Amino acid sequence: MQTEISGINLKEKLEKINDYWHPHILAELNGQQVKLAKIKGEFVWHKHDNEDELFMVISGQLKMELRDKTIILNPNEIIVIPRGVEHRPVALEETTILLFEPDTTLNTGNIVNDLTRHNLDKI
Repeated sequence: MQTEISGINLKEKLEKINDYWHPHILAELNGQQVKLAKIKGEFVWHKHDNEDELFMVISGQLKMELRDKTIILNPNEIIVIPRGVEHRPVALEETTILLFEPDTTLNTGNIVNDLTRHNLDKI
């Protein structure tokens, strides 16, 4: 059975997200997930031992804190966090991001707390 192929409007999908730090699955391909999220404030320091992560800023500004520096990303900029690198995303204002990562990736990596999302919604 073939899946219907269609375009995806990011603005329309973002309007359906009403909370922060809760990624939603936008698309899936080759064992990878494309996720969409709204973020604001500080996330938890964490790492992913087995997965790399790609973050793309759609709107707002993302401060990616690493233990030795902070990298500031603006709209239309991306960063890849290699597996095993401890990091903490921070957004001082509402920021929208697209994530590309393996479907096994837990949003809080090696930490489990109230921000951990085990079952993501598809939008």
